[in-house]
Amino acid sequence: MLNKVFLIGRLVRDPEMRVTTSGISVTQFTIAVDRIRRKDQAEKSADFIRIVTWRRLAEICGEYLKKGKLVAVEGRLQYDSYEKNGEKVITADVVADQVQMLDRGTQVDATGSETGPDF
Repeated sequence: MLNKVFLIGRLVRDPEMRVTTSGISVTQFTIAVDRIRRKDQAEKSADFIRIVTWRRLAEICGEYLKKGKLVAVEGRLQYDSYEKNGEKVITADVVADQVQMLDRGTQVDATGSETGPDF
């Protein structure tokens, strides 16, 4: 059996980081992944996929990722369910093992102003 997911997409909002009651860091964020278009399809479309990271990876994602950043995510698909207002809700998340930032970062000089990408 194999449960492996590879995604490349952009963050749709800043990540949300929290710490569980047992002291473990967890960060959640959503990425937009473009769908492959047919030639006759005029509009672009995307899937919005929720990503969950734990422990040190969660701390890194919470600190360095921002809305609009391009990332590659490797992980596993996890389904969960709960009841809300008497109805069963099913969620699907990708629990990330690795997250790689694909955008070139900006450098900050001694005065605190951005100097542009480092090539």
